[in-house]
Amino acid sequence: GEGPVWDVQTSSLFWIDILEKRVYRLSLAGQIQSWAVPQIIGSMAIRRGGGAIVALANGVHTLDFDTGQCKPLASSPDLNEQVQLAAGKVDRLGRFVVGSSDRGMKEARGKLYVLEPNATVLRQIDSDIFLANGPCWSPDDRTFYHADSIRKLIYAYDYDIDDGVVSRRRPFASTESLGGIPDGATVDTDGCVWSAICEGAKLVRFRPDGGIDRMIEMPVKLPGSVMFGGPRLDRLFVPTLSPAFMGRPADPLDGSLYVIDGLGVQGIAEPRFGA
Repeated sequence: GEGPVWDVQTSSLFWIDILEKRVYRLSLAGQIQSWAVPQIIGSMAIRRGGGAIVALANGVHTLDFDTGQCKPLASSPDLNEQVQLAAGKVDRLGRFVVGSSDRGMKEARGKLYVLEPNATVLRQIDSDIFLANGPCWSPDDRTFYHADSIRKLIYAYDYDIDDGVVSRRRPFASTESLGGIPDGATVDTDGCVWSAICEGAKLVRFRPDGGIDRMIEMPVKLPGSVMFGGPRLDRLFVPTLSPAFMGRPADPLDGSLYVIDGLGVQGIAEPRFGA
């Protein structure tokens, strides 16, 4: 379980199963739908014109919710048998910012790309990444956060919302002492960064200065990401991974989707992709 997206317009939560190659939707009424995609999936976003875009191994595709059909939309010659697309999110002007990762997680072959609403080519904005994760923005759009999970670092960048470019990459927070790697992330209305610490069995809220504000222990070791949702955007949804895919024994709770209430904070509505 990874890549959760709360869609305000439909009051529903979307998330992905990377290795099972599926997109899931949970409605407020508790109904679950799912769609199969043809390759390993790294992330997704809802489109303003309907359906979704999905970051598959070899590029970004469209996904039609009515027919289940996937069609190629954009790619890069940098994607190959060694490098695949990973986590991505949409900025407040409708761009999709997505990272790529080294499939073996041994070399920093990954990059950051931008897909403009009407483009068919991924535009590179950063490089030197092992495993791309946790893209999100500060409430004022001036800071972009992005993690390299293998380095156990969340980075902060200056973000130019008008042109969709990053600059001044610097360390924001390390998870070295937290027992795991930084996975998916989101930002609340206070400007604090919520990060799922995969392998560390916890969620951490980082203040804008990078200090730890609070930690929430999880009943499983592999939380995959976090996303605020619900009518007031005050419920924190947490998809988790199963260690079975790594050949480890799995607990019955592994791979479950969790929700945490009563945190006293609110998230920011996720934009849709497109012009």
